[in-house]
Amino acid sequence: MMRTAVRSAATAALVLGLAAVPATQASGHRDDAPRARVWVTAADRSELMAERPAVAFGTGSSPHQTIVVDPDRAEQVVDGFGASITDSSASVLHGLAPAVREETMRGLFDPVRGIGVSFLRQPVGSSDFTAAAEHYTYDDVPAGQTDFPLRHFSIARDEQRVLPLLRQAKRLNPELKVMGTPWSPPAWMKTTGSLVGGRLKDDPAVYDAYARYLVKFVQAYAAAGVPVDFLSVQNEPQNRTPDAYPGTDMPVAQQLRVIEALGPKLRLASPRTKILAYDHNWATHPNDGGTETDYPYQVLRSRAARWVAGTAFHCYYGDPGAQTALHEAFPDKGIWFTECSGSRGATDPPAKVFRDTLTWHARNVVIGTTRNQARSVVNWNIALDSTGGPHNGGCATCTGLVTAHPDGTVTTDAEYYTVGHLSKFVKPGARRVASTSFGTTGWNGQVMDVAFRNPDGSTALVVHNQNDDPRSFAVRVGERSFEYTLPGGALATFTWPRHHALESRLHRVRLDGARATAFPAGENAGALVDDDASTRWSSGRAQAAGQYVQLDLGSREHFRRVAVDSGGNLGDYARGWELSASDDGRSWRTLATGTGVGQLTEIDVRRTGARHLRITSTGTAGSWWSIADVRLYD
Repeated sequence: MMRTAVRSAATAALVLGLAAVPATQASGHRDDAPRARVWVTAADRSELMAERPAVAFGTGSSPHQTIVVDPDRAEQVVDGFGASITDSSASVLHGLAPAVREETMRGLFDPVRGIGVSFLRQPVGSSDFTAAAEHYTYDDVPAGQTDFPLRHFSIARDEQRVLPLLRQAKRLNPELKVMGTPWSPPAWMKTTGSLVGGRLKDDPAVYDAYARYLVKFVQAYAAAGVPVDFLSVQNEPQNRTPDAYPGTDMPVAQQLRVIEALGPKLRLASPRTKILAYDHNWATHPNDGGTETDYPYQVLRSRAARWVAGTAFHCYYGDPGAQTALHEAFPDKGIWFTECSGSRGATDPPAKVFRDTLTWHARNVVIGTTRNQARSVVNWNIALDSTGGPHNGGCATCTGLVTAHPDGTVTTDAEYYTVGHLSKFVKPGARRVASTSFGTTGWNGQVMDVAFRNPDGSTALVVHNQNDDPRSFAVRVGERSFEYTLPGGALATFTWPRHHALESRLHRVRLDGARATAFPAGENAGALVDDDASTRWSSGRAQAAGQYVQLDLGSREHFRRVAVDSGGNLGDYARGWELSASDDGRSWRTLATGTGVGQLTEIDVRRTGARHLRITSTGTAGSWWSIADVRLYD
């Protein structure tokens, strides 16, 4: 394993491949041609967020699959990216020599010399990653006693190690946002009298006390110099059998009662703090034994939803597509992704752990969550020791962003780079913007991506090559594009400043009501108009003259360009084509003809209005004819 020992701030910046200049700054070339800067992390660790030579945007078409970035189509706002300074992480960091700790914190939080971590999710009390021998909350009393006035409430334990690090993190990155999440209420509030397992007592006085407990946490942290931006009321509320670590079985009905008690109190005490519901997996894990498989839907349908900003998700079961499904059902509520940990097998060599973690997190967490409406991407522990600890129950195989070793050195793990490819280049307040992406979270061996427009107008595009072999692609913005090749498994970020040459003269026409048919029917004609380049229609047979796809746009639409995108299905583009239009679906007029030369065919015509479009194959080829998307621009 190649160890990246953190020895000095300058050395760390060089070893990690991080330039000590703002990531969104222009590349410094004298000519006015727009250029993209490039940072790459390779699955074999041969490059670790290494900056490669900038690449220039040019004119003309490309034969490669083409990522089309459309800054005019904005999606969710970004709050930040990061991890958690758990009690274990704080213990590990405080165990370092002061100079090494300072350099490690700078490497994590400094937006210029480090990766600029911008979001921390902090346990409210104890979790499985606790260095202490006994689990704790902020209001523990002897068994059999209660403390409804919360006279024993204290965050003094956090003042020893956690809060000093949080204050330092905020100094290094003033844009840092903080979320609080409890693993358990105090034991005296629970049916079992234990922090491990059990439920809240179904008592209005307990709901009220728990709400006041959470408010006191927010107030105490703010007074300690760490304002809390987000708060969920229970980590993984469907985890009924935590493995010797704090946890609480919190059915929907109880979460609603807590939120109803908490909402008005929190709004008065800390208006900045947003409540997030659920805070669990994309789907209910079978081992949880839960019947409330629509948990977040029930919360957002309830009266308590008026106090809730949105929903938080974890990665340990299901698929990130669940986030978009929830967003479509409740578009006025946000989505935050708040926990995922890498894991290592007992006998896995370090190289395999790095590669497997990098590639899984790249497609599922970095790109999968953000393409599915996530406003944050948060890993679990920010730092662990070389044994994956210390921990008290729970996960024995988790990995962190960095690892501290017995010899006093610190190395960077795969999550440092997966988070870093977002946090260093995508700033809080950025918006995700539309981009065509050909890969899937389930792995289909394609190139996948996500794009953001920063508050300063610059763009960041994160690209992952799922395949083990190198893959070439083009990136198109407006009328300019560049070509690039990524090694197998690699993760890259491309950034470019706002530039007049990259402004689009055409705008996408919405095709929400469009329907598609094809001859031959082939497979999945609906993919032609689903705005998803990872799906495709395919002829199912060799290309031949007379094959066609036909779109009913649902109403008369005007357009100046038709883009026929064969996506990642290399070689499956039409060798010859004819574009026709109709108002009634019976009488057709030819708009243009031509020869295909690559995966993306852009057909420019005089501004035309029509309800129906037909693209007919006029050539032959041994390969199938495949189309991922048909797009119209005006």
